[in-house]
Amino acid sequence: MRISNGFDIYKLKRAGMTNLSILRILENNENQSLSQIAQLGRIKNKEIFIEKYKSLDIKKEKKNYRQFSSISILDSEYPTRLKEIYNPPVLLFYSGNIDLLQKPILSFVGSRNASKIGIKTVHKLITELGNKFVIASGLAAGIDTASHISTMKNKGKTIAVIGTGLDRYYPKENREIQNFISRNHLLLTEYLPGESPKRFHFPERNRILAGIALGVVVIEARIKSGSLITCQRALDEGRDVFAVPGNIIEGNSSGCNFLIQDGAKLINSGLDVILEYDF
Repeated sequence: MRISNGFDIYKLKRAGMTNLSILRILENNENQSLSQIAQLGRIKNKEIFIEKYKSLDIKKEKKNYRQFSSISILDSEYPTRLKEIYNPPVLLFYSGNIDLLQKPILSFVGSRNASKIGIKTVHKLITELGNKFVIASGLAAGIDTASHISTMKNKGKTIAVIGTGLDRYYPKENREIQNFISRNHLLLTEYLPGESPKRFHFPERNRILAGIALGVVVIEARIKSGSLITCQRALDEGRDVFAVPGNIIEGNSSGCNFLIQDGAKLINSGLDVILEYDF
């Protein structure tokens, strides 16, 4: 077999193959047996993978796959910025306007337990950015949700990159927001329909937030947080990182302050970000 489309990739994922394994196969994408594919993908237990793949109900899997629109790394529409990162997602499911991925994007990240000041800061920055960027975030509680809501209130466009299948809601309180974004903006995930949230999904999701963006804005992040992982991925991939400084007593912004010490750009306004780009 040879991988020629998104459904071929989907079947490999359903049989348990990882994103990295599929990328290895795509580097030498020729007609090969399942055993050769498993070897090329460095599958630890080839027999289990082959058995799972052969037992797939193709009719049922096609129905599941076609629940949502998708784009694969084989497609010409796949965003160039994302393809350039380490371990780019081989398959993305989406609902909404996929063309938003071709626009200038800023990703906003920060604490799930955001303070009132943090929420006000998000609103201030997004208002001052004047819809010059599509705003991406992870639809988590706190800074993420504030970023999506502030963008929509400001008549801008937003992308929510989630850590579940498109038919799952996490957190459940954001069900209404998720549905609205899926209809009017863009909802994006690398996880298959039906997949529930798992702890490791969110660090994986963060590489997509870093990968699709020109830069990452971080507000109220602690040293040990998912937001810092996103910023590190952004720095590793040559993206800009913009950090809002915070007080040194409570520690809510210890990660932001550390990033500034480490070379991230300190920002006080949306204009500080705009001036970094040629508009």
